Amino acid sequence: MQRITITIEDDLLAEIDAAAEARGYQNRSEIIRDLARAGLQQSAEDTAQTGPCVAGLVYVYDHAARDLSKRLVQEFHGHHDLALATLHVHLDDNNCMEMTALRGDASEVKHFADHIIAERGVRYGRVVMIPTGEGKQAKARKHGHRHE
Repeated sequence: MQRITITIEDDLLAEIDAAAEARGYQNRSEIIRDLARAGLQQSAEDTAQTGPCVAGLVYVYDHAARDLSKRLVQEFHGHHDLALATLHVHLDDNNCMEMTALRGDASEVKHFADHIIAERGVRYGRVVMIPTGEGKQAKARKHGHRHE
């Protein structure tokens, strides 16, 4: 086992400590190891998706973080083929939340979403990917309009 040093915001550490106490952990290391394992397992499941998909990317960021808004806009412009629409919400004086609908190949969508979430100043992020099953024969539906 190795000892490492990490930097965690005070609010996040308080949440970790509260969760550790509520779940009966003896120390921070135990809960952080379990949270890391759970995160790695979720990441492996998310990465396993292939083929066309739609996705919802949600993230909260510090809008005052140095050049973050500019970097995010540049990333989205560089991937305009994936991003369908974005909703921007002002949460408080420091935080904004954005929700973006994405569509494309699962590996490209995942790579792009991971890059956005990893930007310095992004405090929380999650992507939910849903396979579209394109290429499969669609069932006929009688509801008055066509889907293209």
